[in-house]
Amino acid sequence: MEKIGLIAGNRKFPALFAEAAKEKGHPVICIAIKGETSPLLKKYADRIYWLHLKDYRRIFTIFKKEGVRKVVMVGQISPRRLFSREVRTNPELRELLTSMQDHKAGTIFGGIVKEMEEAGFELIDSTTFVEEQLPAKGTLTIREPTFQEWEDIYFGISLAKQIAHLDIGQTVAVKNKAIVGVEAFEGTDNLIRRAGSLAGKGIVVVKVSRPRQDMRFDIPVVGLNTLRNLINASASCLAIEAGKTLFIDKIRGIALANRKGFSIVAV
Repeated sequence: MEKIGLIAGNRKFPALFAEAAKEKGHPVICIAIKGETSPLLKKYADRIYWLHLKDYRRIFTIFKKEGVRKVVMVGQISPRRLFSREVRTNPELRELLTSMQDHKAGTIFGGIVKEMEEAGFELIDSTTFVEEQLPAKGTLTIREPTFQEWEDIYFGISLAKQIAHLDIGQTVAVKNKAIVGVEAFEGTDNLIRRAGSLAGKGIVVVKVSRPRQDMRFDIPVVGLNTLRNLINASASCLAIEAGKTLFIDKIRGIALANRKGFSIVAV
């Protein structure tokens, strides 16, 4: 079977992808980012190379040496690292970023995809092998959203789609049709904490894809950690976009939500 080159960011998604690819018989050659990628990835990688961000150009050399043609980018890199000394002082990273019209997430990932393709690699969808982790339309928990929560969900979807179109973020928090918080560079978990501290019990969080979502990178992802943060923030409902949002640890996450009387819906 054909080798898959995996550029792995943080959290559990890279290990989930690598495990699924291995189950389908594909050898997985991993590029792990020091300070980001979980060591658990070693369990599923046929070979793993640990690099600093400043070693970005080595990715091309490694994949060519390994005979990799298909590449996938999975997992996040902490946004704060864009402002780190490692990036500021590295000529190649500075050159890459300077060549971009802005430093929105979509622009940065798009620039990396372009360079990979120009080097002869084929970037594949990050949901390849894990399509079953994309929930279909419907309520995923025992508890359906209340009438007020549905009002907030549809209010939030419209807002979230607009900020996603502008590539600001993909998540909003609302309560009683008031905008409590909008995701930007801080990420979903920090948005949830901030919204909970501002509005208290009963916030509704809505997460969507971009209007023209490139499924090769930066797709919406929720998981057990997201659910824990929502519950800690006294949120009441999570709405995700059906068919385009990866739900990691879905069974455990839904079980936790059911125990807490929390509602999750894919729309």
